[in-house]
Amino acid sequence: MEPASTHRRAARAAAVLISLFLVLLALVAVHWGPLEGADRDIDVALHRSAVEHHGWTRANRVLTDWVWDPWTMRALLAVAVGWLLWRREVRPALWVAVTAAAGTALQQLVKAAVGRERPRWSNPVDSAHYAAFPSGHALSATVAFGLLLWLLTLHGAPAKWLRPAVAVAAVSLLGVGFTRLYLGVHWPSDVLGGWLLGAALVCGAVASYGYVQGRGSDRETSRDGTTRS
Repeated sequence: MEPASTHRRAARAAAVLISLFLVLLALVAVHWGPLEGADRDIDVALHRSAVEHHGWTRANRVLTDWVWDPWTMRALLAVAVGWLLWRREVRPALWVAVTAAAGTALQQLVKAAVGRERPRWSNPVDSAHYAAFPSGHALSATVAFGLLLWLLTLHGAPAKWLRPAVAVAAVSLLGVGFTRLYLGVHWPSDVLGGWLLGAALVCGAVASYGYVQGRGSDRETSRDGTTRS
């Protein structure tokens, strides 16, 4: 079982992350000049490279369309949910499924509410649908890898498994963000927004799971007639 303080730390992290996301959301909504200028400068430089280096552009399209695609991330989580149900671990399976669904619903809701336009190019190297903010690829990858890392720690995975898993997650999150910018379908702040909102969802899931588990342990202790911790 997780330490009692884990869900409290996760709750504080979720509060910080959602606060940062809301600040970023406000800056995007009011079209804050410095943010839009930085977004444009980064995208222009990367788009220039994408137009000139066709092989590298094709590699990025494969990564974004197949490896780090939101449907690939959902498939990973579906496998995890199936594994948990096979082990009769219904509660964590429910937490993973609900968090993944909430991530999809939230990013579509925010996209529709903000209605931010994607970058436009006279010579595009890729295309994407729906509004830009936040990046669905970045959010989906953050939720998927965050939940998978949580499941590993929940099941007491040894450090020799956790270290490479953290490395894969970090490379994937940075990689998915880079591909979306390099292909010119997102602004940098879209990717940042996806990371922040996705991480807030994962931390919220961990916090709520720990709280529910703690309450369940308290009830079991109370029924045994012993003093609650």
